[in-house]
Amino acid sequence: MRSIKSVYKVGHGPSSSHTVGPYRAAKIYKNKHKDADSYSVCLYGSLACTGEGHSTAKAIKSAIEDITIDIDREEKNLKHPNTMVFKAYKNGKVIDESTIYSIGGGSIRFENNDGDDFVEVYPQKNFTKMLEACKKDGISLPEFIYKSEGNEIKDFLKEIWHAMESEVERGISVEGVLPGGLSITRKAKLLYERRCYNESPDVTMNRMISAYAYACSEENADESLVVTAPTCGSCGVIPAVLYYMRHDKGFPEEEIIDALAVAGLIGNVIRTNASISGAECGCQAEIGSACSMAAGALACLHKLNLDQIEYAAEIAMEHHLGLTCDPVNGLVQIPCIERNAVAAMRAINAVDLSRFLYETRKISFDDVVDTMYKTGKDLSEKYRETAHGGLAALYGDNNK
Repeated sequence: MRSIKSVYKVGHGPSSSHTVGPYRAAKIYKNKHKDADSYSVCLYGSLACTGEGHSTAKAIKSAIEDITIDIDREEKNLKHPNTMVFKAYKNGKVIDESTIYSIGGGSIRFENNDGDDFVEVYPQKNFTKMLEACKKDGISLPEFIYKSEGNEIKDFLKEIWHAMESEVERGISVEGVLPGGLSITRKAKLLYERRCYNESPDVTMNRMISAYAYACSEENADESLVVTAPTCGSCGVIPAVLYYMRHDKGFPEEEIIDALAVAGLIGNVIRTNASISGAECGCQAEIGSACSMAAGALACLHKLNLDQIEYAAEIAMEHHLGLTCDPVNGLVQIPCIERNAVAAMRAINAVDLSRFLYETRKISFDDVVDTMYKTGKDLSEKYRETAHGGLAALYGDNNK
């Protein structure tokens, strides 16, 4: 299994699969063929269906200015729903043709290649084996991660954490309308500042966490810099809960870094054994994964034991099974922004249940990850980030 660095990337929204991945693909492709005098790319599958709303063409053109972009919405039997075929030209002749897949979270894979990011770090292939290694050595999950990756991973995680803090702080200070034509008003600042009369501590917590989740998601929808956690579309969940714990509850940054490491490990298990791509497995792979990661991080932060951390992550994923990805007009706004806030609060609920009930659990985290992947493969194509089903069909331009 690769480094947890493969889970966290900093890039421009609104979609890790549709902007960060294609941007990286175009950059790498151009560097491989510097002698070309022009380029073209054809977008297939989800990239073709939501490309305009997800700013895919804009991302590619920012990497290669002189490129022709074609769209093919009819191609079937794709090996991956986020497929791009790049061509390089010299004197009008094709000198190379490469198929590249945007596999989720900003990661890409060239056809017949393992991928572009990071070496194998963990010999264990699932969470069960990792927990067994921890118990055998009598160490915590953060200690296991630092032992496997080296202490230098802490510096990387600090940079990621500070980028997350910046997302939240920018988002709660901005007002206005998000781009894209849906006339969605930013709500993070409103949630952050509007306190109800006689507001209880629980209501305050939910309001603040929601404000932080909205802040990140609205920054993402506005194509600002965000952290894939594990994707751009789900970028608000983990920052929301950890920002609350750091800045509202006073947890030290060192413990936040440990929690972020655990979240990264959980996300890494999911992307290795299933998927974090909405185009491949629906929103359960994005929001479900983010909620699971956040629940594990919170359980770690509260010093719960290994079994409790696993159970929190399992509960969070299990109760997102079947969640569809149906972005209205291909924009990461409806229902995506609100979902981040709901998932952040659900992560807290998962930790509360795991604290008391972990000894009664029947389903392992690995079992629910496998179930999520199989469920995602069974979902109709129209519910996997194509803007052809669900809310997108009922409310979006496709219904006009």
